[in-house]
Amino acid sequence: MHAQKKKYVRVFHEFYDEKPLHFGFLFGFGSSNFNLSTNTELPGGTYLYSPRNFGFQIGGLANYSLNPHWEVKSGVNIALYDRQLSLDAGGAVPEVLTRESTWLEIPALIKYRSIRRKNHRVYMIGGLKFGVEANVKKKSSALSTNTADLSLEYGFGLEQFFQFFKFTPEIRFSHGLVNMYSDPGRAGTPWYKNVNNLKTHTVSLIINFE
Repeated sequence: MHAQKKKYVRVFHEFYDEKPLHFGFLFGFGSSNFNLSTNTELPGGTYLYSPRNFGFQIGGLANYSLNPHWEVKSGVNIALYDRQLSLDAGGAVPEVLTRESTWLEIPALIKYRSIRRKNHRVYMIGGLKFGVEANVKKKSSALSTNTADLSLEYGFGLEQFFQFFKFTPEIRFSHGLVNMYSDPGRAGTPWYKNVNNLKTHTVSLIINFE
């Protein structure tokens, strides 16, 4: 019998892990909304909810390798979110409050990587992200919220090495830890005063290049 020949696979960036610090950039796409609770029961047939809307982020990243398995990840991101609250009063046209804004975000994450297999490996990631609202689009139906947030982040991804770069798609989940509710005062929509807790929630597909 003839010995089975193994297909040759070229290993890119073979000594990548010997350099502890790496820089890159990212693009992110996802959906974002609020998890909410109210301080009073709404009338029968009335439903208050936060629909999912598109989110986008772009930014730079820095990774510092502690050992072959553990890595610290951070950076600075610019993110665009369009979050809404909608009151469905049973058949009537829903009333909608919207906050379309730009955020400056700084994550602090720990990454656990598997053993590298040729040109790929998988990983898990988790940590915190601090965000500050930098700009909000003014609308007559603007939603009143606080302008700083702290989120718990976790997810998983795949590192794929190519000849000139490392391509890393990642799924990440973000759960806000801060109550974003802000009393709009006399000018606010009356039913919005029934809300007592708003926390952000985002699911993202993030594409990293290093």
